[in-house]
Amino acid sequence: MSTREVENERIALLQGTLDLLILRTLLFGKEHGQGIARAIQTLSGNELLVDHGSLYPALQRLEGKGLVTAEWGTSGNNRKARFYTLTPAGKKQLSSETRQWERIVAAVARVLSAEKSPT
Repeated sequence: MSTREVENERIALLQGTLDLLILRTLLFGKEHGQGIARAIQTLSGNELLVDHGSLYPALQRLEGKGLVTAEWGTSGNNRKARFYTLTPAGKKQLSSETRQWERIVAAVARVLSAEKSPT
């Protein structure tokens, strides 16, 4: 399978899902943007590829809501980078969104596994 075919098969992130994945990734500790994107890709078994054009606006949005904080630091390859940390409000939001996501997944699974439509 070519690289192009693999990229086309990757799952597109639903609106709002990226925020949840970022918050979950930051539960492990502070990280810079590239590290967050890499963690999501790795933890998803290379199914989810986060485009930087989506990642950084999401990080700014989360910071604006007070769900993450950011500070400048030096990355592992000795470059200046912004490191993001989950706030207490972010942990609360992560918990709430995780419960909502689990309910949605269960509901969709019920619909997909239904034998016939209700009358």
